[in-house]
Amino acid sequence: MISKKIVIKIPTGLEARPVALLVQVASQYESNVYVECEEKKVNAKSIMGMMSLGLPAGEEINVIVDGSDEEVAMENIEKYLCGNK
Repeated sequence: MISKKIVIKIPTGLEARPVALLVQVASQYESNVYVECEEKKVNAKSIMGMMSLGLPAGEEINVIVDGSDEEVAMENIEKYLCGNK
């Protein structure tokens, strides 16, 4: 299991379209992917869960990835959240 603090650099924050794209990125991997913000922890493969966080640009989140492809998954999720699709 690995975790990393990441600042969201997508200009619009995580609203509908960016959340859908993040869910697509996370869903490519076998690993479990979670996003923590304050006291909330949600499955990054769940559109409804991610939408419930309402994360603005500049927000710092903790991404937790656990599984066989966790390194690659974390790398690509971080690239997406930092605006380096």
